Amino acid sequence: MGMTSIDASQISKCFLSGAKTIEKNKDFINELNVFPVPDGDTGTNMTATIMAAAKEVVAASENDMAAVCKAMSSGSLRGARGNSGVILSQLLRGFTKLIKTEKTLDVKLLSLAMQNACDTAYKAVMKPMEGTILTVARGAAEKAKSLSESTDDIVFFAEEIVKEAEEILKKTPEMLPVLKEAGVVDSGGQGLVCVLQGVRDFLQGKEIDLSLESFDEENKKEEKEESAFSYEAAFRILPSAVFTDADESEMKRYYASIGENVYISRTVEDVCVTLRTNDPGHVLTKALSFGPLTSVSIVNDRLEPKKKGDNSLTEFFKRPETESAPNEQIKKEEHVSEKKEIAFVAVSIGKGLNSIFKELGADFVIEGGQTMNPSTEDILKAVKKANAKTCIVLPNNKNIILAANQARDIATDCEVIVLPTKTIPQGISALINYIPEESAHDNAKRMLKEIDAVKSAEITYAVRDTKINDHVIHKGDYMGIGDKGLLSVNPDIQETFVELLNSMLTEESSLVTVYFGKDVKKKELKKIEDRLRESFPEIEFEIEEGGQPVYYFIISVE
Repeated sequence: MGMTSIDASQISKCFLSGAKTIEKNKDFINELNVFPVPDGDTGTNMTATIMAAAKEVVAASENDMAAVCKAMSSGSLRGARGNSGVILSQLLRGFTKLIKTEKTLDVKLLSLAMQNACDTAYKAVMKPMEGTILTVARGAAEKAKSLSESTDDIVFFAEEIVKEAEEILKKTPEMLPVLKEAGVVDSGGQGLVCVLQGVRDFLQGKEIDLSLESFDEENKKEEKEESAFSYEAAFRILPSAVFTDADESEMKRYYASIGENVYISRTVEDVCVTLRTNDPGHVLTKALSFGPLTSVSIVNDRLEPKKKGDNSLTEFFKRPETESAPNEQIKKEEHVSEKKEIAFVAVSIGKGLNSIFKELGADFVIEGGQTMNPSTEDILKAVKKANAKTCIVLPNNKNIILAANQARDIATDCEVIVLPTKTIPQGISALINYIPEESAHDNAKRMLKEIDAVKSAEITYAVRDTKINDHVIHKGDYMGIGDKGLLSVNPDIQETFVELLNSMLTEESSLVTVYFGKDVKKKELKKIEDRLRESFPEIEFEIEEGGQPVYYFIISVE
């Protein structure tokens, strides 16, 4: 006789097995990106989403169904990254909502939970598209409903659902022409199939390592490799005069221009600062302009790697309980800036672009973008730090809008308005058109109209041979990608740029702003700038340092 019911402990292990299976296939899922650009991130986003929940599941009581369900739902909702991650989190939310009060689950309950998961995910997406992860989820739910009327064997039930999901995944190219042309199945659908395969494997009794150690180690390694800054700087300033909000803003702007991960903590007595940088001398010189320094630590962690368990910056901000009398401590904790009426949180990547957003009035910039989608939790934390009654979030990427919307729905600290900016130029345009005297909602309405008038594009390179919209693409070609798709392809970057602008410019166009990435050499930039001015003499060009990875140029046409 087969397995006819499963309890909370088994649900926990099924989930962890699914999480480990998608983690194992992360790179394969990333490679299913329709556009052959070096930023395939569906696998990365879905893995980060489900692993955020997996960590909470491991910490929860595995014999308590409510605790396991809460860990799966809350962990994935807050850890959700990218559209695929948000949809996965909604599937888990719908599934757990129906089973959290049960002690054991049979085929009928599992079937109802899968249908609720599918309904919840479809409702979360404004314009559901077939041929995606949603289609695979719906097909699996329909198969589950059919099976619930003919079997009570959970193992057989799981095996048949996986077969159905795999078959539907194979059909996704027939539902979405862009998938068929690129010769790939839907990457989000593939991610969901991997999760279901992991669940099936556990139920079949396969030996699976359910520990999360390998994921944690890989994450640490990736974080270290991603940083372009070698020095970890930490110090305390003993201000010679009152350290004001304006002083803090000035310091943050300066340090953000020469580093990253800037953190400033103020009390009535001192100012604690940490950041990563390649210019520790300039960091300290700036700090000294506010007063003498103490507890200075400058570590090149490429040459002096941290010991396991060492968290010097966390320790740096720990203030001894005996440092001041209780009433003094209360005073310090009360030294918090008053809430602003309106604040802005923007998602950006690259030293130059980050500085532009801050100069235009963004109160908090989240490091992220096309290659590194921030999570719902990242956005929630930024909203809290912005400390305002109303916070306007600029995702600046179409793959971050759903996570921003999810943060908006969860936020309790303030009202959150998400402006659906899909590109960096749209986000910049939104901030330029902000009028402080107007309400947040009036500003949002006007900014929304303004961003629709902005044309955006990017230039990057192809990582594989393919064909898109009649464009034959060879590995290594440069590609110009506009708001509605691929506009130009050429092995020469100058020709790609000229073709791109020929597709974007109209008689009304007068200004082109170009943000160059961190991989663009100065000599090459000068040649491209000369070529553009020669090819389009009637157009005004503004060339700005963006510092963004992967995309050589981000372009705005007005």
